[in-house]
Amino acid sequence: MPAVRPGALSYRFGAPGYTRPSRLETMNPELWERYSRQILFAGIGEHGQQRLLDASAVVVGCGALGSAVAGLLVRAGVGRVRIVDRDFVELSNLQRQTLFDENDARESLPKAVAAERNLRAANSAVAVEGVVADLSPANALDLLSGFSILLDGTDNFETRFLLNDAAVRLGLPWVYGAVVASYGVTMAIEPGRTACLACLVQDSSGAGHEETCDTVGIVNSAASLIASLEVSAALRRLAQAEPLPSRLVSADVWTGRFQSVAVPRNPACRCCVRREFPYLEGKAQPHVTMCGRDSVQIHERARRLDLAGLGRRLARSAGEVRANDFLLRFRVPPYEVTVFADGRAIVKGTKDPAVARSLYARYIGS
Repeated sequence: MPAVRPGALSYRFGAPGYTRPSRLETMNPELWERYSRQILFAGIGEHGQQRLLDASAVVVGCGALGSAVAGLLVRAGVGRVRIVDRDFVELSNLQRQTLFDENDARESLPKAVAAERNLRAANSAVAVEGVVADLSPANALDLLSGFSILLDGTDNFETRFLLNDAAVRLGLPWVYGAVVASYGVTMAIEPGRTACLACLVQDSSGAGHEETCDTVGIVNSAASLIASLEVSAALRRLAQAEPLPSRLVSADVWTGRFQSVAVPRNPACRCCVRREFPYLEGKAQPHVTMCGRDSVQIHERARRLDLAGLGRRLARSAGEVRANDFLLRFRVPPYEVTVFADGRAIVKGTKDPAVARSLYARYIGS
């Protein structure tokens, strides 16, 4: 009869002698060793850990929130994790975005690519997939379908409302989260049972006038806290297979103030009651500005670009051009333009969409 390793279930429950090995221990001793401290936690246990291994999650956005969320999910053993992000790594990200390093910033790697590489190194047993894309009405259902849960790492309400529309349409649980300065909020959403984001916030009108990390900054510990609360809700949902309460949790790490309030469903909600999905159907105006920098994003998803050919042409008209396998960057002082193969561009140095579109038309094409 084989000996029981320290930490096996017989020790956890205090029973003397040998206890039949758990399914995880029998299947793969390395998995047992990796997740043993998590299995010892009564809220997860061996059956909950097996559910996590069988589960999947999508993280939309891989900035301060999303990078911390993705790292926690992968280290906890959620079997399949997809990371969707539109942006690339910059030096200013490193203060709070935990998946990236200075080399990622020097190479201007897309965040989804850098995140996939770093998380595969952290846990090779998890299927990590980085997708370089901007979540849009055209791709939302394809990118989000077939997963157990969705998690919010975005930086604007337009994308969150799109995520909410898609989650309700697909019947998928998701966890909303947002952080600015030292303050953050999060809420778990079970479509059809709890309040959804549209119940909590009527629409995104005026969102552009609210404080952002570009105007008031962000404390890295605030992002880590809200990410931890998001992932805790997700792990509880996945490991216990039980619905979550609809509570909005808010916290300020600078003042130490925490609050948790119940959020009732809106009986007239346009999304989870009337099942109207304007963001998913593309009827709502897409965002163009980006949190964390003086930049505008240009959407040109209908075209594919030959980055090598574009780089050769721009070298004759725009001076220095830098490129990697995923994007191309050039400067037209005082502006800096980053172009992706899907036709998107980020124009840094302005918040005026007209200026950004003019530069795009001149140097990339209308």
